[in-house]
Amino acid sequence: MKSYPRQLHLFFNALTYYTRFNAPSWVEFSAESQAQSNRYITWIGLLVGAYTALIYWLGSFILPDSIAIILSMATSIWMTGALHEDGLADSCDGFGGGWDKQRILTIMKDSHLGSYGVIALLLVLLLKYNALLSVEETFLVIIIGHCISRFYPLLIIYNGKYAGIEEQSKAKVMTAQLSKTDLFVAALPVLICFSFAPWTYLSVVLPLLFITVWLTAYFRTWIGGYTGDCLGACQQLIELTIYIWFCLPWFIS
Repeated sequence: MKSYPRQLHLFFNALTYYTRFNAPSWVEFSAESQAQSNRYITWIGLLVGAYTALIYWLGSFILPDSIAIILSMATSIWMTGALHEDGLADSCDGFGGGWDKQRILTIMKDSHLGSYGVIALLLVLLLKYNALLSVEETFLVIIIGHCISRFYPLLIIYNGKYAGIEEQSKAKVMTAQLSKTDLFVAALPVLICFSFAPWTYLSVVLPLLFITVWLTAYFRTWIGGYTGDCLGACQQLIELTIYIWFCLPWFIS
């Protein structure tokens, strides 16, 4: 039987967790592999971003930009099973309706969607749509948004601790501590994205770091760390910030 590199197994563990795609039959799945696969989340983001950007590009040939953007957004939600959007909604419900750690965590684990979650989802989706409608390099910005937004939650994992009960967590990939090697592997597709972008695009790093530091402190203050839902919320807010940042006047001629 042919042997495949362990890193391929880790990549496909990440692919099946973060998207609806299936892995080849030879891939080995285990709790250990899943826990170590988060180094490839940005690579998954690069894949999702490229796929959704392609949908936008193809759609823009025969449809108005507004519809092409909606199709692109819908494609990304379908590809990921709304994993990150669900995290955003649950986090807003939890932190909006809870008053202490236990209550916040209980609300976040509840499968029902509350008012805070619905409002947050609607606002974020509307803001994403309007921002993408306003940027100039839409194809490139979509790829950058999906790839880079998945790097910053890793910084929360690296600098924080899991606030839930690990034995009850369905997201073992979120509870494993990251190494510097993991961050380096995750940073590679981010560097690839920036290598194809104008140097002025690097300015987005500062607001993204600010938001990540603020979210890390906020989560630590209220629940003593992070959960999978918190990381999903971080990804969504970072992605949204990227789109809005490139709507600023000096990026639009």
